[in-house]
Amino acid sequence: MARTLLLGLDGATFTVLDPLMERGLMPFLAGLVDRGVRAPLRSIVPPLTPPAWTSVMTGKRPGQHGVFDFFQKESPESEYYHFASSQDVRSETIWSIASTHGKRVVSLNFPLMFPPPPVAGYIVPGGWMPWRQLRLGCYPPGLFDQLKTLPSFDPRELALDMTLEAKAIEGCAAEEYADWIRLHTRREQRWSEILRFLLAEDDIDLVGVIFDGADKLQHLCWRFLDPASKPMNPTPWEQEIIDLCEQYFHRLDATLADLVSRAGDDVTVIVVSDHGFGPSSDVFYINSWLEQEGFLAWKDSTETVSQATPQVGFASMTRHVFELDWDRTVAYCATPSSMGINIVTRAPGSSASSNRRDPAEVREELIAALRSIRHPSSGRPFVTAIHTREAAFAGPYEQLAPDLTLTLADGAGISILRADTLFRERDLPIGNHRWDGIFIANGPGIRAGQRLEEVSLLDVAPLVLYSLDLPIPTDIAGRIPEAALAPDQLSRRGPRWLEAGLTVAAGPAGPIESLLDEDAEATILSRLRALGYVE
Repeated sequence: MARTLLLGLDGATFTVLDPLMERGLMPFLAGLVDRGVRAPLRSIVPPLTPPAWTSVMTGKRPGQHGVFDFFQKESPESEYYHFASSQDVRSETIWSIASTHGKRVVSLNFPLMFPPPPVAGYIVPGGWMPWRQLRLGCYPPGLFDQLKTLPSFDPRELALDMTLEAKAIEGCAAEEYADWIRLHTRREQRWSEILRFLLAEDDIDLVGVIFDGADKLQHLCWRFLDPASKPMNPTPWEQEIIDLCEQYFHRLDATLADLVSRAGDDVTVIVVSDHGFGPSSDVFYINSWLEQEGFLAWKDSTETVSQATPQVGFASMTRHVFELDWDRTVAYCATPSSMGINIVTRAPGSSASSNRRDPAEVREELIAALRSIRHPSSGRPFVTAIHTREAAFAGPYEQLAPDLTLTLADGAGISILRADTLFRERDLPIGNHRWDGIFIANGPGIRAGQRLEEVSLLDVAPLVLYSLDLPIPTDIAGRIPEAALAPDQLSRRGPRWLEAGLTVAAGPAGPIESLLDEDAEATILSRLRALGYVE
């Protein structure tokens, strides 16, 4: 019987959920809100799945836990990157802290849980986990074989059907939308079946599970989910897609109701997303802009894409080291998902400092130039926020972060390709990440019927630990969201604090490359492209 349920709805936003709750399509979630508290959940810089969910698990900012992107710099001086894994999570998590203090835990479908760190309980990793590696990803050993006995267990569907997923994002035919949405509906059922099995097998104290279909549907089907974007007079096909999207959320609501019911009485339920969502129409070719401004130079052999090319630099992400002229480049963007600019201090493979200009001077010039960018149609400022490394990522791992991280107007995406244009407008808007996700809490000691102004994503971990009456590490950035608690709750039971220095339960030693074969890496790359993170 679980005492705390952490239910993750990847990318969920009240923009979509509120109309569904008001129309009675998500009655359980609506009741949870009525009986508890809700608030916009402010994400971290950048509002991206790997660092954001790691902040949920640790209560720390990326500079403190070490995860900034899907890809990690190999060292502060390196221009080379590897896939982020549990080995990059350099902090205690709610799973490791709870395990250390004798609690039984379950972690399902959280990213960066492969290779699985040892816990007192169960892990089935998610994110971009290749299905062929899932046996290695399950903890404890033997869990995968137990799960194989479940009637609907299908590792291929847990890891998504990549062929179908890629078709959807890269331009699937109208007749393929329906099956794609149904796939995600089935996939949530697969995860809930695993969780029901584990709840029946063991007395669990802390359950965390992520349902990631909301993120996927909103990327592809935003124009069918957002009330402001829906067609006024939908065609029969458009109405079918709208209905299927709504059915997904209706069934997800029933799944949440079932899991909470099975968790038992007096359970604390915390529902969160890693970031919000909104429409996005523009793509900014940032490396071409850096070239135009004199900060970057390509090798002569680097291919230029045309304005009409829909592909936006995925392959180049892994080839940038070979495509840039490092003798003349002083700043570049390595990965589209990072939204970041790196200032070059030395050439790849060289240990000697370059004789380039002062990095601080380059940074100030970049900031001034970025602030001067205007949208070609509206004329409005295009870069709405510039986050410096030390301001956004202060901590022991901040040197792994980009020098500058950008927020672009209207959720515009970034391409790193060499292009013959700086901007491209999509034919149809898609969904893209925003700052404000969702926070809903209900249970012992939680206020009833309250709407809070805002809760930080960093505050989720301390609230989870407090709900379990576990000590909270003093070195985390988050704090208990006191406004979410009943007025006398803290006076009746104050938080317990744990001095920093508890053994860090990072992933097992050894390079991740030894665990991912070439096909697995190709699958991960394909999945990230399919999810739209590299557009």
